[in-house]
Amino acid sequence: MPSSTTPRHLVRLNDLNADELNDLLDLSSRLRARSGRAAQRPLEGRAVGLLFFRGSLRTRVSLEAAVHSLGGHPINLNAESDFWELEHTEGAVMDGRSPEHTRDAAAVISNYVDAIAIRPAIGQRSWKEERRDLALEAWTRYANVPVINMESALWHPLQALADLLTLRDELGELRGQRLAISWVQSPQPQSPAPIHSLVSVAMRMGMDVNIAHPPGFELDAEVLAGARENSDATLQAGLSQSEATEGARVIYARSWRSLETWDNPTLAASRLAKHTDWRINEDLMATGDNARLMHAMPVRRNVEITDEVLDGERSLILRQAENRLHTQKALLSRFIRT
Repeated sequence: MPSSTTPRHLVRLNDLNADELNDLLDLSSRLRARSGRAAQRPLEGRAVGLLFFRGSLRTRVSLEAAVHSLGGHPINLNAESDFWELEHTEGAVMDGRSPEHTRDAAAVISNYVDAIAIRPAIGQRSWKEERRDLALEAWTRYANVPVINMESALWHPLQALADLLTLRDELGELRGQRLAISWVQSPQPQSPAPIHSLVSVAMRMGMDVNIAHPPGFELDAEVLAGARENSDATLQAGLSQSEATEGARVIYARSWRSLETWDNPTLAASRLAKHTDWRINEDLMATGDNARLMHAMPVRRNVEITDEVLDGERSLILRQAENRLHTQKALLSRFIRT
């Protein structure tokens, strides 16, 4: 099963060059057009391990369906029920909770499958530590088959790939188009990973990006700096909602945790409670340029976004979710070689 060559991993979309990214989008469109017809089965006889160290709905179902559609066999494992916590620190003295090291688990699983998709746990350490994605890095170091990131603390390349296909479908040429990203209130804010990945790839494609968020909810400074360095488009952050959405072609909503209070739940809750008015409604949508709505889901109705907007004609959320299947089929086709 494992290749004798060094495996190709996907931790973030910047692991793909421009030609590879466009090739994946083109292939995704072709695969979507062939849905319902007799499918090609490039993964016939291949197995893909899906390892979840935290919960998932769309990622789990869409990846399992993608593997099956391509003729492969998904092996779906959840750490809470199917195996155990792993140690990933090099040279660790393993006298604590973890009975096994990632070094050993990755080496063994690489003998069983042709690729490993990982959704690592996100803990309560400081953002400075969490952003290093050490557990995911350990899998890429020790596995002998491709490792695909199913959302770490810092990156969510699978969501961003589907987002990019959705944007291209809706807008055509992306260069010069305006994308607004708005933080929204939620009693349980999510990881900033989808937004980090979206900002990076949208800027690469030449989109001008405006980001709205309350004070204290800044995104990762290194991610934003990297996005600016790799693009000649504009990026503005820290705007009000109306400033960010003015003239936008797409408004992308997402609630993310404060990075400053990542390891301090009490302070995080106090800060969150001050911004209950941050949501998307029809009045805000009207400030855009015939703006479309996007959201990675799950979405809290009438807290993050009103029903009127979510169920309206300009909502793209279901198309985004469907595109997860097509883009992941394309990715698996390219990363798992026969």
